[in-house]
Amino acid sequence: MRRFLCLALALLIPPGAVAAEHHPDRPRASCAGPTLECATAATPVFAPDGGLWLAWVAGGMVSVARSGDLGRTFAPAVAVSPVIERIDAGPDARPQIVIDGSGRIVVAFAYFKDDNWNAQVLVATSVDGGATFAPPHPITDDPASQRFPTLVAGRAGDIFAAWTDKRTVAAARAQGLSPAGAALAFAWSKDGGASFTAARIARDSTCECCRLGVGFDSGDRPVILFRALFEGGVRDHGVVTFSDSANPGPVRRVSDDDWATNACPHQGPSLSIAASGTYHTAWFTQGRIRQGLFYARSTHGGERFSTPMALGTAARHPSRPAVLAVPGALWLAWKETDGQDTTIELMVSRDDGQTWSAPRAIARTAGASDHPLLVGDGHRAFLSWLTRADGYRLIPLEAAP
Repeated sequence: MRRFLCLALALLIPPGAVAAEHHPDRPRASCAGPTLECATAATPVFAPDGGLWLAWVAGGMVSVARSGDLGRTFAPAVAVSPVIERIDAGPDARPQIVIDGSGRIVVAFAYFKDDNWNAQVLVATSVDGGATFAPPHPITDDPASQRFPTLVAGRAGDIFAAWTDKRTVAAARAQGLSPAGAALAFAWSKDGGASFTAARIARDSTCECCRLGVGFDSGDRPVILFRALFEGGVRDHGVVTFSDSANPGPVRRVSDDDWATNACPHQGPSLSIAASGTYHTAWFTQGRIRQGLFYARSTHGGERFSTPMALGTAARHPSRPAVLAVPGALWLAWKETDGQDTTIELMVSRDDGQTWSAPRAIARTAGASDHPLLVGDGHRAFLSWLTRADGYRLIPLEAAP
């Protein structure tokens, strides 16, 4: 029934019915519309033609827009969804956007179905270059909660999706048990998000409120970095490398931080896998062994990782790390704040993470801001950052001051 209600709702408003433009100098106060100016988070992706696409939530809708000049201006926005009550746009939640090997644009997002934070992940696809989107449809028919979807396109063009899923928790509760966390679920699409394979569970115990880091190794096998639930309620990070497209391998611990907590950190990790095959990871922890932001690398397919390297200035509360490998460089970015001004700090490595430059501030703002995101066009790396005071910025990292 929920699926039919969702599809019926989606049909009420034609895709593309809402048009919006990006005006960085327009005041953002008291925003209530679906425009980028009213969004608090924006997710970027580059298309094969070099165009930049952004996806965001504002005014109860998911929208996308294309820029042909690296984010300086945007074409009129296109509605991906109708107005949907309570779209999931929390600290680690944002719409996901990916472009498959055939040029189809796929957007995934979640909305809350009830007051208990149970959500459903929906997917919408455009086959006409982003002019219109088909009505959003559920990524899985299971009635349990799904959150934090992540979409990644493999070299063959198929789309791999991973998300946190409560179906195993719901089954356990039906037997009178009270398990913590959620499961880690995945599925594939070979038709640009129009349909997905039946969801499968990669691991039963994971944090239910943190984003995932997803990539492909040198063999085009999926790799998932996530905040796992280990024995004793410890929420440290683990990585799963698939043995093939359908079978996840064992969970390997990235670091023993010993963060035992029943609370939701709302701070997920970042993963990037270089052309060399090296796994690069960054994460936040408040464990008994270490606290703050850290980076580690694995040259052994995730079987073991380097000693964690601390990031940032502790007095400025570093958070929200992002890591990205592009040809010739590996970039790390994170957010720091003194309670008033926020800066984005940046480091670069030219030797696959063995040594790093000193950190430097490449952007700053006062007031609310999105997480820093790193995005590549296949050759170059950029910082993607949306702030309330300054609007959207896409900063080429090689040219950063």
